[in-house]
Amino acid sequence: MSAVAREFIIDPEDQARSELYDFLGLVLARPADADLLGQIAALRGDETPLGQALAMLAKIAAVTTPQTAEREFNAVFIGLGRGELLPYGSYYLTGFLNEKPLAKLRQDMAERGIERAGGKHEPEDNIASLMEMMAGMILGRFGKVTSVAGQKDFFNAHIEPWAVHFFTDLEASGTSVFYSAVGSLGRRFMEVETEGFDMLSN
Repeated sequence: MSAVAREFIIDPEDQARSELYDFLGLVLARPADADLLGQIAALRGDETPLGQALAMLAKIAAVTTPQTAEREFNAVFIGLGRGELLPYGSYYLTGFLNEKPLAKLRQDMAERGIERAGGKHEPEDNIASLMEMMAGMILGRFGKVTSVAGQKDFFNAHIEPWAVHFFTDLEASGTSVFYSAVGSLGRRFMEVETEGFDMLSN
């Protein structure tokens, strides 16, 4: 087996992590349509806190219509002028959009060969984009599989400082049921990831 082939063999646990990152990126990028709601409703959790959050999201997805999902998404993220939450790292870390955290992210993206997706006009420090980037690094979408140490560096620099706060705010949303459950799942996952990366230092 060539070195290149070995480089793209993904551990099952990392595959599962990438799928959850991809899922959060997808569900936070745009309102969930009927197909996505159906797929979520078919998911099964386990007895872990993360699994329980996934099971609750599946139950809520089963009784959520696409119209409700779109209405909730717009209320939380878009609104009249702005939504209930602004899902950007710069805003959570500085109180303003397009600040130094975004500049640091763009520099890190360039160094890692991560290009902005075509057709996207919002800042790259959107939570959905960051979830997609983590999935891409785990799977090698940016040219090579990123080492766990490299993933940790990116996570600690651009996600860990604010993502749990964001997902906690989403979980407590006063305008959403479905996306509140997404927030619960995201918070649990960020806690698991933080704990896992912290163990690398021990």
